Amino acid sequence: MPAFSKDPITGLPEAIGDVHTGGSLAAGVAQALLAHFTQGGVSAGERLPPERALASALGVGRSAVREALAALELLGVVVVKPGSGTYLRGDASELLPKTLSWGLMLGEPQTQELIEVRHGLETYAVRLAASRVGDEELERLSGYVDTMRASVDDLERFVEADMMFHMDIGHIAGNEVLHHLLQSIRSLIRVWVERGLRDRPHAELSIQEHSRVLEALRARDPQAAAEAMAAHMTTAGLRLSSSLPSGGGRAGDA
Repeated sequence: MPAFSKDPITGLPEAIGDVHTGGSLAAGVAQALLAHFTQGGVSAGERLPPERALASALGVGRSAVREALAALELLGVVVVKPGSGTYLRGDASELLPKTLSWGLMLGEPQTQELIEVRHGLETYAVRLAASRVGDEELERLSGYVDTMRASVDDLERFVEADMMFHMDIGHIAGNEVLHHLLQSIRSLIRVWVERGLRDRPHAELSIQEHSRVLEALRARDPQAAAEAMAAHMTTAGLRLSSSLPSGGGRAGDA
């Protein structure tokens, strides 16, 4: 792992130039960043400019930059350090194989595979958590749902509470490997949640689904918890799938 610089790179957006893509805007941003990284324009461990600066310089929305960075994090190209920033993980020679191995960008077919993987991880995590959850942890999970309920008109706050609910269940499950797997896709899960919340009815449905999961956890019922989470993952997968350019897909099978 490289030593991470505290100072952000300067001139990165200008070096990349305009984003041109025939597909999704996020994919175009990710491809432009990846191309620049593999040309050796950035050193391993350097901190990227903030989302707002990248979005402004590239002439795109912050959501497109966020989705692009989420995909690059999953590929292992960048690492996100909460409260610090996003850093380039490897040098050009290390990054080149990643451009050939797995081109996961939201909007492409592999997103359906993410839906399937998350379905399995989350369902298993909550099954374990139901037999291990304590009263204090239940209160914490309840607080996340309360925050979601109070934030239906505040997307950023809603999404953060949603994310914390799922990440905390992964922690409560008590399986470190499972927890790390969920952490490894957390950025794409955030994008997933954001894209699935297009209006108030979607937010209210999500709250209902989280409440059912919480009720099953309160009952310490692993089977009921797994069923509630599976139902949530299926409808959440459908919401994400319907937001993609191609639409449809295999989300209903997740």
